[in-house]
Amino acid sequence: MAKYDKKRIAELVDGTLEFYQLKEMMSDFKDPERFDLHLSVLQERVPWDDPILLPYGLHLYIVQKKNGDRIVKCDCGHEFCDYRENWKLEAKIFVRNTEELMNEIYPKLMSPDPEWQVIREYYCPGCATQLETEAVPPWYPILLDFEPDIDTFYKDWLKKPLPTA
Repeated sequence: MAKYDKKRIAELVDGTLEFYQLKEMMSDFKDPERFDLHLSVLQERVPWDDPILLPYGLHLYIVQKKNGDRIVKCDCGHEFCDYRENWKLEAKIFVRNTEELMNEIYPKLMSPDPEWQVIREYYCPGCATQLETEAVPPWYPILLDFEPDIDTFYKDWLKKPLPTA
């Protein structure tokens, strides 16, 4: 079973591993310490102390507040909402819904028809980091991507207690 140190996990987070290293890491059995190392690398990079329970997306985390609440939080410290609610509804949303706006990111004549598809870009209100992008029909609702069962993940998969604030 491969063991990875903090430096290698940091390279994984940064996206600087060579392809063969990444493939080997993905193909190996998962060592039990890897998740803890991953969380410690992420925790060291944020300016706040709330313990990260789970990475939620690029620049987003589910954290445990001192009062017991579990919320979605950005790298910059902006707090969105309870992790079971839709954080996207609290983000700044830019919708590319015209040919002109589509042509800013697609070559001319290669963009989707805005009557059939729009591009929603979600930004953090605190730091303006782009957090997610969706290409959807114009009428499509803003959906919560997933709602993890954090308690079961820690209890049954990691077999360890949840971090506390």
